[in-house]
Amino acid sequence: MKLRIPLGSGLAILLGAALGLGLYTFIYAKGASYLTDDPSACANCHIMGDHFAGWVKSSHARVAVCNDCHTPSGFVSKYTVKASNGFWHSFAFTTGWFHDPLQIKSRNHGVTEAACRKCHLEILAAMDAGQGDEDQVACIRCHRSVGHLQ
Repeated sequence: MKLRIPLGSGLAILLGAALGLGLYTFIYAKGASYLTDDPSACANCHIMGDHFAGWVKSSHARVAVCNDCHTPSGFVSKYTVKASNGFWHSFAFTTGWFHDPLQIKSRNHGVTEAACRKCHLEILAAMDAGQGDEDQVACIRCHRSVGHLQ
């Protein structure tokens, strides 16, 4: 005798399993901590320990938290980037498919560059005077480890 599961029940079981696994992963990975501005949340992942320790020693630790530099301003923009990065970071770390040492992706580089320019607007206005947007030098070209002393 074959066990037959009606299509609707099979779908419910599949969705329930996916929801259960997602919820378990969210709790195990301390997912709620990533919804805050607490920098220690970034150190939940062992590969970020050196970056967190470097930030603690940097001058930026006194004036900025991770989200100030690594997420755009505005509620929707901030949490859209956090959700996207959260998914892709957890996927990469779970599968082991990430570059070591870590490298910032171009989209996140743009977010960080905009944050540098927002906080250091006056200095950059003088440096960028007379140059077009395409001629601007990226801040991290010269200041690669400013937020995460190594």
